[in-house]
Amino acid sequence: MGKKILLEHINVPGIETYDVYRKQGGYTAVEKAIKTMTPESVVEEVKKSGVRGRGGAGFPMGMKWSFLAKPEGVPRYLVCNADESEPGTFKDHYLMKHIPHLLVEGMIISSYALGANKSFIYVRGELMYVIHILEKAIAEAKAAGFLGKNILGSGYDLELVVQPGGGAYICGEETALLESLEGKRGNPRNKPPFPAVKGLYQCPTVVNNVESIATTSWIINNGGDAYAAIGVGRSAGTKLISASGHIKKPGVYEIELGVPVEEFIYSDEWCGGIRDGHHLKAVVAGGSSVPILPANLILKLANGDPRLMTYESLSDGGFQTGTMLGSGGFIVFDETACIVRNTWNFARFYHHESCGQCSPCREGTGWMERVLHRIEYGHGNQRDIDLLVDVAKKIEGNTICPLGDAAAWPVASAIRHFRDEFEWHITNPSEATKPGAVFKGEMALV
Repeated sequence: MGKKILLEHINVPGIETYDVYRKQGGYTAVEKAIKTMTPESVVEEVKKSGVRGRGGAGFPMGMKWSFLAKPEGVPRYLVCNADESEPGTFKDHYLMKHIPHLLVEGMIISSYALGANKSFIYVRGELMYVIHILEKAIAEAKAAGFLGKNILGSGYDLELVVQPGGGAYICGEETALLESLEGKRGNPRNKPPFPAVKGLYQCPTVVNNVESIATTSWIINNGGDAYAAIGVGRSAGTKLISASGHIKKPGVYEIELGVPVEEFIYSDEWCGGIRDGHHLKAVVAGGSSVPILPANLILKLANGDPRLMTYESLSDGGFQTGTMLGSGGFIVFDETACIVRNTWNFARFYHHESCGQCSPCREGTGWMERVLHRIEYGHGNQRDIDLLVDVAKKIEGNTICPLGDAAAWPVASAIRHFRDEFEWHITNPSEATKPGAVFKGEMALV
């Protein structure tokens, strides 16, 4: 069994309550940080750990903290991004539901390190029952003296607020989240200025993901060097993976970064292999926004070495033969999956969720959805394939926020690796549109 940092106590009965969490060592990291460490030394431990943002971007968290501006007389804020709207990703939801005090403890430590006296957890509005769980945990922590005025007699004050989001994918982008938190429409902001300089209410702000913040209690208790010793190289520590699709054991798993992809898919410790009687066709490794890879490329690098569950190994080969770890939304497809239909489904999502602020995204996502619908339902022509590639290129890199890239990459990669399947849909419309019809041409199945 691999090292467990976040999910070590997840199955302890009553772990969602303060009393049980405390008996398992909960809030000892808060005591250590506030009583024996300066805010600067907490930041330094997080920097030494090498932990990278677990929301998708993978930027070093300690470095992000160190960028926070500290003008005199101006409040600073920490905002936890718990919007988690990426299709295929549900690990933050799982963590908040089952062990909410881990996030609350992480918020206290992180807020102390950043000098924030008021912090926010921004939760996707549809998860109202999770919001109630968090609010109960916050009330318990406050009653125990870990929140509010003069925490543990240190003179440090912290108010922690849970804010329901509006149910928009775009609010997972940090500046759109801040706009929404201020009560405005969730449109991304132009950068610079960056949130570290002018964020919430135009004050210095750090925005971190749930999983990222939840790691801080272990790092403070055990040291940044101990965390950095887990994993491989710059992919330090553990990672929560939301595994779904055509596997025997879907769920949320905590892995040490560096596990071979093949082992993760086929080991009984994790996904348990492809469902009986079927074979691996393709994988979306990091949520719907990352490039899809066929079976042969997700298991092996272009040079034949095993591909690992790390930021570097998954991206090896660029977008020609690689993908991204992203938010850890690991979606597995067997040979019964229709790549065209799946790509159209993703395109529908991104068209619907575009804020409409940037023309390439507003118009381009609509074009991709319509053209993919045309191909899927038997009305496409060969020119449509190159049209999709062209539209994706015109969107990528030409928008204020990464939603445009997130919409373009799945389409471009699906055509890059499964072009013959798109062509089959166009040349065999009567067969392709039959219920349950699946392309049976040459596929690299495993």
